[in-house]
Amino acid sequence: MKIVTEIFKEQLNNLPKILKLAIYNMKSQYANHYLGVFWNILQPILQVAVYYLVFGLGLRGDANAQVVGVPFLVHLISGLFPWLFISQGINTGATSIQGNVGLLSKMRFPSSIFISIALTNNMINLMITSSILFVISLVNGYVPWWHYFWFIYFLVASYAIIFGISLIMSTLIIIIRDTKNLLQNIIRMLFFMTPIFWAMEEAHGILQRLASLNPFAYLVGVYRTAFVHGNVSVYGEWHDHLYFWLITILLLLIGSLIHSRFKRKLLDYL
Repeated sequence: MKIVTEIFKEQLNNLPKILKLAIYNMKSQYANHYLGVFWNILQPILQVAVYYLVFGLGLRGDANAQVVGVPFLVHLISGLFPWLFISQGINTGATSIQGNVGLLSKMRFPSSIFISIALTNNMINLMITSSILFVISLVNGYVPWWHYFWFIYFLVASYAIIFGISLIMSTLIIIIRDTKNLLQNIIRMLFFMTPIFWAMEEAHGILQRLASLNPFAYLVGVYRTAFVHGNVSVYGEWHDHLYFWLITILLLLIGSLIHSRFKRKLLDYL
């Protein structure tokens, strides 16, 4: 745990740099776009529209269909927004060190803070998209006011597991280049194993079993508890929370060990 503590100290000690560089990256990303940061809202909305046409109107054939007591469109939004944050966080976190090799070689930055910079960018995007769901939830009175605090827990839990995965993958991608292709295929597979279009409550057999082993299904469930599932006070059972945090702590330990082992040699591999 000492290695994990040291890496998190690096994040806290460099927090001002992380925030400044995250904001700078966001501004520079859309500097030459007419719509600017509005693309942070437009892109997920366009994805929601496509998936709603295919999975809502196409496969279900009912615009008024409900899933676990909420309209399918709301269910889709409450699954897709956190998934986009998770998948983009893993992808950008995994390539964050490789993509900032110039800064890493010229300035004395702990390489691990590039992961936090990438995650901070994605958190800002999530805040923007979640505000849409927050308004929908508030207008329709889906949940009691205190449920919205589950969103804070979602941010902490998702940051922890994504950071752990990114520590592992950001190092392996530099050492073993094929790891990037493997990661993309795993994320694509997990997309269909995560209850985005369907619900854990309605799943049966092997699908429910596989989803119960998927920590991202847990995160999506927590996110939905924050905004649309007002019929439960806490998502899942005690063993769901225990399983998630055991997996997360294990990933953080492995990631910290791998990163600490190779961080001084990353530039040599590049």
